[in-house]
Amino acid sequence: MKRVAKFDGPFNVGIEEVEVPQVSDTQVLIRAVVSLISRGSEIWRRYVLSGPVDHAMMGYSLAGVVEAVGRRVTGLAPGDRVAALAPHAEYAVVEVVNSKHLSPVVRLPDTVSFEAGTFWPLATSSVLWVREVAARKGDAMVILGQGLVGSGCLQVARADGLARLIAVDALPLRCDLARRLGADEVIDASAEDPVAAVKRLTGEDGADIVVEAVGGRAGAKAFAQAQDMVRRGGLIQVIGLYENEPLPLDSGKIQGRRVVGGYSRGDLRPEASDRALSLLAERQIRVEDMITHRFPFDRASEAFDLLYNRLGETMAVMLVWG
Repeated sequence: MKRVAKFDGPFNVGIEEVEVPQVSDTQVLIRAVVSLISRGSEIWRRYVLSGPVDHAMMGYSLAGVVEAVGRRVTGLAPGDRVAALAPHAEYAVVEVVNSKHLSPVVRLPDTVSFEAGTFWPLATSSVLWVREVAARKGDAMVILGQGLVGSGCLQVARADGLARLIAVDALPLRCDLARRLGADEVIDASAEDPVAAVKRLTGEDGADIVVEAVGGRAGAKAFAQAQDMVRRGGLIQVIGLYENEPLPLDSGKIQGRRVVGGYSRGDLRPEASDRALSLLAERQIRVEDMITHRFPFDRASEAFDLLYNRLGETMAVMLVWG
């Protein structure tokens, strides 16, 4: 079988040939149909690294068909359509019996396509992140960054129908998408100061909730902006990662405000998973609008290069296996 590999040297992603793995008593074998590249973790924690990366770390959003199950596995059978926390590969073996809280494999409802199924991990986390901030009716909720994470949180919050949603990004493609996905206000950070814009939209009070979902090279600046645009008594939730530098925490600005990391309790994940699948089935998370590119798996290096070098053209990038 073939699978995506990160070899020695930065940006060195390609395809390698290995034997189809065998399942143990507690595992399932899945034949991939499509997998989703996670730009944040796979670019900043895999693609740019100088050394090789364990294949098990290369991806975690795969959808396909169960080929075989171990004798201790219940609830899954050959032929089932599933989504899985599994790397980019033609076949993936996943441990399902000994996992804690949430199974890494879920059956897909008939109304959820394979492509939509690859969004199951992101959608589950988005449900938990949005639940964590506990928005109340009428709260002004700013989501800084409209990549896959920010867009996922926007759509879950839109489905909840409580907060007034203000989306912020500096890329026209993402700003346009946020408008289509139901943001009440969209701020193009390349055209105006997002802090001043949030203050204007909130009567100079500032936002009740700011979700910082930028991360990467722009993450430190976004976190500084979050401190300037949240109101006294408000909440900043930090989901963005991979800044590779300390975040600027101004002790004067956070007095009377709360700052939390993107934490989600494991025991809440099964319920969040069910909610995520429902949102995907009801198309309240509109993956068809989020997908910008599809590549045959053997062009994985081209897909990674696109995400790294031409971010303004991309949103969700899929690898097609079969």
